[in-house]
Amino acid sequence: MLKTKFTETFGVEHPVVQGGMQWVGRAELVAAVANSGALGFITALTQPTPADLANEIAKCRQLTDKPFGVNLTILPTINPPPYDEYRKVIVDAGIKIVETAGSNPAPHLPMFHDNGIKVLHKCTSVRHAVKAQNLGVDGISINGFECAGHPGEDDIPGLVLIPAAAAKIDIPMIASGGFADARGLVTALALGADGINMGTRFMCTESAIHHNVKEAIVAGSELDTELSTRQCTHPWEWFTHTAARTGEPPTSREGGAPAVRPARAIGGLFAMALGTPYSTEEVPA
Repeated sequence: MLKTKFTETFGVEHPVVQGGMQWVGRAELVAAVANSGALGFITALTQPTPADLANEIAKCRQLTDKPFGVNLTILPTINPPPYDEYRKVIVDAGIKIVETAGSNPAPHLPMFHDNGIKVLHKCTSVRHAVKAQNLGVDGISINGFECAGHPGEDDIPGLVLIPAAAAKIDIPMIASGGFADARGLVTALALGADGINMGTRFMCTESAIHHNVKEAIVAGSELDTELSTRQCTHPWEWFTHTAARTGEPPTSREGGAPAVRPARAIGGLFAMALGTPYSTEEVPA
């Protein structure tokens, strides 16, 4: 069995993580990951209310007796969710590992650490990783530019970012972005990481995603992703599909204006994820 600083600190068998994924990190997937000896995360904000999160944690406990955690994404929003209530649910449920992402984890650390919860913080740059380490998080997940979702704004691929972070990070660090098999794990360890974080690979396994979507992902090539919403200073990496291209074409830092306003693109994509009707005319230009 492969032991690293990550497995020893977070109490799992294998240095593999299924990171938090909105709408995907549910009990069935997380339990399957945990039962394999890896670390899975329920995504807190996938659940509409803190009470729903409590139910999802209980459901996961019925499916596994292995360790699993909860992802708490703290992106800045106009109307933030009730983070204090979500934190209380996590503590009351006896969860011992939390993955934070999206913003500074400092406001959340005292309550988690006071209750014996280890915090793995997701970062997209060396400077953010160093700051999180100084704040007292227990582990770092460093996201290279290959990462799906929010890959950061520095455009630094993992081959460069991972060893640069490893040179300055003393706590356990896992690598994210483009990892899907043992070859990637060996590479990450050679670059100085203590494990890997996989998202897309797990989407195509026990997740509740439609089988046709899974088949499309598996059939995709290295060219089938697109970067969008860079004008919002919050770029996202998408798997290529009609909604992404209709909402906003890929752009560079110096690129021209998007086909439609970013609000329309994001609204349409989120509505699609929610399975609700949506028209771009409903969002003011």
